[in-house]
Amino acid sequence: MPMPTFPLARLGAFRAELHGSFTRRADALFELGDALLCSQTPFPSLPHLSLEPTHRRGWGSTYAALASGCIDIERLRDLLASSLPPADPLVFAVDVTTWPRCDAECSPERGYYYHPSRHSAGQPIIAGWAYQWITQLSFDRDSWTAPVDAARLHPLDDTDQQAACQVRALLGRLPAGGPVPWFVFDAGYDSAQLTLDLAEVPAAVLVRLRSGRCFYADPPPRAPGSTGRPRRHGAKFNFADPTTWPTPTATLVCQDDQYGTVTVKAWTGLHPKQQRHPGHGSRGPRPIVRGTVLRVQVERSPPARARPRCCGCGGPAPRAASSTWTWPGGPTSAGSTWNTPFGSVSRPSAGRPHGRAIPPRPTAGPGWS
Repeated sequence: MPMPTFPLARLGAFRAELHGSFTRRADALFELGDALLCSQTPFPSLPHLSLEPTHRRGWGSTYAALASGCIDIERLRDLLASSLPPADPLVFAVDVTTWPRCDAECSPERGYYYHPSRHSAGQPIIAGWAYQWITQLSFDRDSWTAPVDAARLHPLDDTDQQAACQVRALLGRLPAGGPVPWFVFDAGYDSAQLTLDLAEVPAAVLVRLRSGRCFYADPPPRAPGSTGRPRRHGAKFNFADPTTWPTPTATLVCQDDQYGTVTVKAWTGLHPKQQRHPGHGSRGPRPIVRGTVLRVQVERSPPARARPRCCGCGGPAPRAASSTWTWPGGPTSAGSTWNTPFGSVSRPSAGRPHGRAIPPRPTAGPGWS
């Protein structure tokens, strides 16, 4: 698979700016990063990295760089955001990757998280550290991504709130006046909560939903002279029951060389019943968060994803946040977070919710249990 192209002149300037973000033990940290990138085989211990040709220092500098090195995180984030490959529109994937630390019982702030390939006592839950990544996806059919941000998650952190904070920070680093960027989330995120948290920023939100979700239309107007509390939810839209699907608001049929006939149906103005919201416990009314549900069905696809794909996008003004909700599988996308650093295996198209050390209250978001 060919690596993404990057102009050599720009590569030299990027390396110089990257070196400038290391404020202590800069040379040792920089060569340690080069050794990690250039290593052809897994290394059994840190001193083995010093044997790489790009690491010109002794093995002791590796430990000194990790123990005493310092990186200007904000400067590094500014550098990554300013070096993104051109795309219109920008599409970013937000997902959580777990670093297994099963045997490191003294490691601080370990938590229990979902892991797709490593199990403990027959369950896909391991002890380790969790990092929430934001990476730019490509419209090319490859798995390369451009990481722009990563944040360590405390076991008690809320992934939706942390994701909203990271998205706001990234939007502040992107050039103003460009197309509204898209942010793609897996089924472990709460679509309505993300829409509320990002309501005032220029961002579009795409969230994959599980196949058992239900949404609701607005209620019909009240008849004159009616008494009692007004209805807040109208007709039920059950993903698993096609008889509850009304006529789509819009339909698109096109041909693709890989997936054959692709049919996209959209239903606008739908909302879920919110269980988690800022006024939870106050006995106040639950917020109504409207969005657009999309269903993407392809003629042929890989065996693991032969089911129809459905997604939804919510439609405020172009400069306001819009939400896109999907069920199951989501739209076909060439990019994922598979090739992000340290072997990330959590992808936007993976289908399980993120585990947490202490489960929060049940949410109306996708993937809760």
